Formats: sequence, structure tokens, C-alpha cells
Amino acid sequence: MTERYSFSLTTFSPSGKLVQIEYALSAVAAGAPSVAIKARDGAVIATEKKYKSNLYDEHSISKVEVITPEIGMVYSGMGPDYRVLVKAARKIAQKYKLMYDMEIPTIQLAQRVAEVMQEYTQSGGVRPFGVSLLIAGWNTTTNGPMVFQCDPSGAYFPWKATATGKNHINAKTFLERRYSQELGLEDAVSTAILTLKV
Repeated sequence: MTERYSFSLTTFSPSGKLVQIEYALSAVAAGAPSVAIKARDGAVIATEKKYKSNLYDEHSISKVEVITPEIGMVYSGMGPDYRVLVKAARKIAQKYKLMYDMEIPTIQLAQRVAEVMQEYTQSGGVRPFGVSLLIAGWNTTTNGPMVFQCDPSGAYFPWKATATGKNHINAKTFLERRYSQELGLEDAVSTAILTLKV
């Protein structure tokens, strides 16, 4: 039945879903696991970096990207889609810096990247991005770390700790048991590594 509604990006199925977004979420769930944790004194983003062949040049593949000196981003899902969003995020950050002579706040970057992702759910000739992004940064106004997740639908959420990609449900359950608001940066790094091994 869903095949009748999967041909068009903007056609809702009888259950009220956009089937193309469901497909994008499937691509995310099949992607490498990624983790983001907000600590007391910083934020950690981490992912698995496995190669399909030992002939790859390990320096040519980057999954964790710096967007500004205070903001980093990682993904689960399709790498080429991620590169497009990294480029868009850097442009957004540079425009903000040129206009206001300061770095873009993490929440505003997350909002604007989510807007780009949402536009791809309703425009003709394009498809939704097959990635979920984890964006971590330092918020200068509250003088603390922030973590956001942006989904293919364009929805974005602030988190204390989260995981995406393969085995994300077990990873989130593990984080719920291990997370504490008093978690320091070193402990957050250890927790992120343990979460990726779940």
C-alpha cells in the first residue's frame, strides 16, 4: 500500500506519514553509530570510523567536522548528504559572522541547518537528506555546552546525551543509565567510547 505513496515527496500516506522521510530514517538507522554527550565543562561527539577496505586512505574520510571554533558536527547515515550539510552549515556560520562580527550560537546554527533539511522534504526535484546530525557547541550566552540532534524531517531537539545510527535504541538506554549532570569532560569521553561499543 505504501508503494502508492512513495513516488512523491509531498504526498502523505493514509496513515499521515511522508514515506520518503521514513526511507531517510531507515538510511540513518543503517548508518554508523554516533554519540553526543553534554558534560559539565564541555560536550563530546563521537562516532565509529570503520573502513570497508584496508586500502582506504584513513585521512581522506572525516566524520567529525568543525563548523566554527566552538561548534562541531557528526552524523549517522549517508556520507555524501553529510558533506552537503557541512558546507551549508559553514556558509550559515560565515554569513552570521560577517553580519554580526561574532560566532553563531549553537542553537541558531542547529535551527538554520534544520531549516535547510526541512526544505528538502517539500521541494520538487530533491529528496530528504539521509542523515541525522549531532551538533555540539559552547554557548557563550549561558557559558555552557549544548547538544542538538537534527533529523531528516527538519526536526531538531536539544539533548543532554543521545545516539543515532545502528543500535541507537540500546545506545540511548545505556546513556540513560550512565548519564549524570555532574559528568566531567573526561568521563563523558569514556562514556561516549563505551556507548559506541554497546
